[in-house]
Amino acid sequence: MQTGNLTLRPFSIVTRILYDKDTQKAKGVEIVDAETGKTYEYYAKIVFVCASAFNSTWVLMNSATDIWEGGLGSSSGELGHNAMDHHFRLGASGRVEGFEDKYYYGRRPTGLYVPRFQNVPGDDKKRDYVRGFGYQGAASRGRWSGEIAEMSVGGAWKDAMTEPGNWSVGFTAFGEILPYHENKISLDKTVKDKWGLPVLKMDMEIRENELKMRPDMMSEMQEMLESVGVKDVHTYDSGYGFGQGIHEMGTARMGTDPSNSVLNKHNQVWDAKNVFVTDGAAMASGACVNPSLTYMALTARAVDFAVSELKKGNL
Repeated sequence: MQTGNLTLRPFSIVTRILYDKDTQKAKGVEIVDAETGKTYEYYAKIVFVCASAFNSTWVLMNSATDIWEGGLGSSSGELGHNAMDHHFRLGASGRVEGFEDKYYYGRRPTGLYVPRFQNVPGDDKKRDYVRGFGYQGAASRGRWSGEIAEMSVGGAWKDAMTEPGNWSVGFTAFGEILPYHENKISLDKTVKDKWGLPVLKMDMEIRENELKMRPDMMSEMQEMLESVGVKDVHTYDSGYGFGQGIHEMGTARMGTDPSNSVLNKHNQVWDAKNVFVTDGAAMASGACVNPSLTYMALTARAVDFAVSELKKGNL
């Protein structure tokens, strides 16, 4: 902002990337003002698309449709495919004894993490699925609560309510979803939003590999907690629907071959080398860890490459 070379324009919806078929590069973007409905065009030497995985792919699919029916980056047939998330909402928890004189204080920005240990060197268990899962957890001390209903009145009960209750510890498992070609998004040409733009149509689900993984995601943590003395351990599975993990990935994956990927190793769209996609859309696989730091690293790496290419005159 201090350089005077940056303009922030809020309430702007990018509708498409402007593609020049003669230069085979993008020349800018078209936007619609979300408040007035007016359309504007902005021009640039390079375009970075970082609209969050599925929206980035939406922008690509809605661009250059006069050249490619499936949109900019669709020449491989992979644009919109290989959607991923992390399946979760299951794990184990229990009660911890022996720390009745301890309590936590202050803010605690960190929790507990157990990295993936399945299907790696040293894992001797025979598993009927590939890849695996990690755990995110925390320990806390709850409020006191009487086990007798009649105790929930009176001064003694109020005094007891000021005392902390039992310590508990619990973990939620986050599992990898494989990049299935069948899990896809597409533009719904029959349903439009308030700005007249096609909405996304979703067709995705967890499949056999993930379903086989889920029992282990509970039982392995139950075994860990019981082995360290946690009491009353119970497992839970609250069910999972695609997207609940809010770790959307894929649909414009990176690769080394333009015949089976949307982006090259520098996050450039094969079909337009001055267009870079560096958010979750670029992911070729999902692993089981929170992915946002990876997007940041990919972006920094791609920006460094783009600056270098600009200086060389290649963009």
